[in-house]
Amino acid sequence: MSLKQKLMEDLKTSMKNKDSIRKNTITMVRAAIKQKEVDERIELNNEEIIEIISKQLKEKKNAIEDFKKGERQDLVELTEKEMEILLEYLPKQLTEEEIEKIVRETIEEVEAKSMKDIGIIMKSVMPKVKGRADGGTVNKIARKILE
Repeated sequence: MSLKQKLMEDLKTSMKNKDSIRKNTITMVRAAIKQKEVDERIELNNEEIIEIISKQLKEKKNAIEDFKKGERQDLVELTEKEMEILLEYLPKQLTEEEIEKIVRETIEEVEAKSMKDIGIIMKSVMPKVKGRADGGTVNKIARKILE
């Protein structure tokens, strides 16, 4: 079953169960998929759908920080629930230790020596962790190793 079909099935289930948070989250993902398909006149595959979901997850993380600054705990909790739902559709996320191992291997591969090489490292690491790790986390770990 493709990711698009799974989203549709889960949308139907969430409507039957009156689970509005799940329904709204899935609807948001499906709208983003549809938008991209219409804009580019293509049919998205699972990898491209995972990219869209990853992007939305990143936006949610940023939104949580803003909600915390604004002391809106209700929105923080809602957004965290939405993030949990999005994570169900992504491949299992890598732990920081797993990311660090990949980054260290990549540093050796590209023979990076200093912070100047961070771009080369990121360019090599990101395809390896696509959909399984956030770019910000990868960058933070790479910088820590290079210091």
